[in-house]
Amino acid sequence: MLKASEYSRVFEQPIKSVDDCFTILWRKNDLDYPRLGLAISKKNAKRAVDRNRIKRLAREGFRQEISRLPSVDIVILSRRQIIERSNHKIFRSLNKHWEKIIHHG
Repeated sequence: MLKASEYSRVFEQPIKSVDDCFTILWRKNDLDYPRLGLAISKKNAKRAVDRNRIKRLAREGFRQEISRLPSVDIVILSRRQIIERSNHKIFRSLNKHWEKIIHHG
């Protein structure tokens, strides 16, 4: 997702999934494919290298599951504890969220 209006649409009436790494918001879209938006704040990951690592992992996790995901717009928000987590734990967290989105429809 690129436009602020696309993000705003998700923030208006989201379905939510939360754990210690991420808050994930999503909402059905009228397209035939899922879209990803990232909101990784400086408040939760002060260093650019940390924010970029989180975004890289989130994009890769999304790419791996894109064929299974329904037509939804997803916004990923990081939580403060995420910078202390290993890449493996972040992927496990994302996988739990993807499963929830897939089963919720």
